[in-house]
Amino acid sequence: MKLFVALFSLMLLNTAATFKPDPSLNLEEQKLYDMLNSYRKQKGLPVIPLSPALTQVAQLHVYDLHTNQPVTERCNLHSWSNKGKWTPCCYTGNNASAECMWRKPLEIAGYTGSGFEIAAYATNMSAEVALRGWQQSSGHNEVMINKGSWSHLKWNAVGVGIMGDYAVIWFGTIEDK
Repeated sequence: MKLFVALFSLMLLNTAATFKPDPSLNLEEQKLYDMLNSYRKQKGLPVIPLSPALTQVAQLHVYDLHTNQPVTERCNLHSWSNKGKWTPCCYTGNNASAECMWRKPLEIAGYTGSGFEIAAYATNMSAEVALRGWQQSSGHNEVMINKGSWSHLKWNAVGVGIMGDYAVIWFGTIEDK
């Protein structure tokens, strides 16, 4: 049994080391990107350009959430495990670790603008399930449509990731050229 556990752990480490985000979106990610921008258009807001850098961060984060499961009773969906080439962090409800999450676009993809994430978990995640959940959550909805405390920001880049039961969208303040 110990040998099996050791081999399984080694496989997970090797998988994390070899996982490569793809700046092109899979079908469900493309659907979520299109649905987000359609929703924004309904609100009279501009389309947010797709960002390869923020997509890399989004895809890597859903991979980490799905594979390494850093979410605990204390650490929420914005948390990152210690099983990759990134700085781990436990993002708590009091936002004490917000800086760790906000730095991920620079740390992972060299994106120099501010980055902000919305994240969702649901069994059988889909673009529709994620968007509907975020629309029904006032805080997440405000991020998507630049309302409330997000009204002073203009989203100039966005990245999308969906894997397993997880979906995330990263919003950025500068264009990703």
